Amino acid sequence: MATPATITATPEADQRSVQKLVQRQRAFFASGKTLDVEFRREQLKRLQQAIRKHEQDLFDAMYSDFRKPEMETYSTEVGFVELELKLTLKNLTNWAKPRKVSESIINFPASSYVYSEPYGVALIIGPWNYPFQLLLNPLIGAMAAGNCAVVKPSELTPATSAVVARMLRENFEEDYVAVVEGGVQTTQYLLQQRYDYIFFTGSTRVGKIVMRAAAENLTPVTLELGGKSPAIVAEDADLGLAARRIAWGKYLNAGQTCVAPDYVLVEEQVKEEFVHLLSQTIQDFYGEDPAKSPDYARIVNDQHFSRLSKLLQDGVTRTGGQTDGNSRYIAPTVLDQVTWQHPVMQDEIFGPILPVIPFKGIDEAVKMVNNHEKPLALYFFSSSKSKQQQLLQYTHFGGGCINDTISHLINPNLPFGGVGASGMGSYHGKGSFDVFSHQKSVLHRGTWIDLPLRYPPYRNRLPMLRKLFNWL
Repeated sequence: MATPATITATPEADQRSVQKLVQRQRAFFASGKTLDVEFRREQLKRLQQAIRKHEQDLFDAMYSDFRKPEMETYSTEVGFVELELKLTLKNLTNWAKPRKVSESIINFPASSYVYSEPYGVALIIGPWNYPFQLLLNPLIGAMAAGNCAVVKPSELTPATSAVVARMLRENFEEDYVAVVEGGVQTTQYLLQQRYDYIFFTGSTRVGKIVMRAAAENLTPVTLELGGKSPAIVAEDADLGLAARRIAWGKYLNAGQTCVAPDYVLVEEQVKEEFVHLLSQTIQDFYGEDPAKSPDYARIVNDQHFSRLSKLLQDGVTRTGGQTDGNSRYIAPTVLDQVTWQHPVMQDEIFGPILPVIPFKGIDEAVKMVNNHEKPLALYFFSSSKSKQQQLLQYTHFGGGCINDTISHLINPNLPFGGVGASGMGSYHGKGSFDVFSHQKSVLHRGTWIDLPLRYPPYRNRLPMLRKLFNWL
């Protein structure tokens, strides 16, 4: 592993330069160049080549930002984005074609089509936890749909932000795709501009700020937020399998994953066995001392480390609990005897701390979940089809898995997004193209006949019109 150069804090952007940048992008979009599907394909291919060229730079940058293992960087960042690019390039021509829809006999003779057209200039604000994937995947959708885009990487991962900025600036004119680096002030400058679409990934708190700013210009938004995503383990589950898959989903990226299991509800009669298996799984994954494991990431900064360290005081620690402030290390931790009143259960944890709470029967588990905000994800482990159906029918969440965690993100045919406090809108695969496309409905009316029924004067025509509507 190469040691990346030290990255200093990114300076704030200039407000006037941000304003001029958006104006230039509006002018570029108005030129009509991005409407050409072949132009979009060529730009996506250029992005594909740039990612391959900078793969090792990205590995090094994410190791520098939070000691992310290359395996995780490839599977959840670089490889993930490359798969999205391949799928988009394969299907873009078909996605962009006008789609014919059924016609009403009332409009005879006519045919109707839906045209997918770009919004214009899009603002994409990315988070720090997956600083490449969660910035580039929306960008692929924006480019594929024919938009210009301003992308804002997170300042909390400066090494990755620097690589992304260099990669995009080397390959695209700012009038088309621009990177604006900086912190909170830069984000405020960006949100003061008028865009045609805003795509934000981050916390619910900041999501509200973004939505308020978008409302000033009636700009449509997609908000990919978070929440306390539960994993629920029934007594009839394969407990060993559940422990492995929950531990993998939770401690991936040191728990800094928006769809990570935030807490586990486990049926009380198997709780002790499950906690034992979970503890053993953590040891199998990361060894006796996870601090020495090359496969375990670190917390992104001192502020988050301090916040998470305080949460370790809740309940009883069954596994882990060790910390090291110098390296921002928090061990994979399992907490027992946690109540809903503890601080660890008040907000999304976003770290490697996993509370385990017992429940009696599926009805109680459903009530526990539904008594709180709708989560971004839910994971249910059970061998019972009827219990699976009950959970799916009576709980409300963005997306999830039966007998697994996180893997629903891998299938680009499944739209990914939240509901309620966990977000609005969805993307991935064709969904990424659709979210950045306005669906323009157009009727093509024939001219060889013009039925007089709809024209004034209307005298004595209502009975005929009523019969026609009833017949349809």
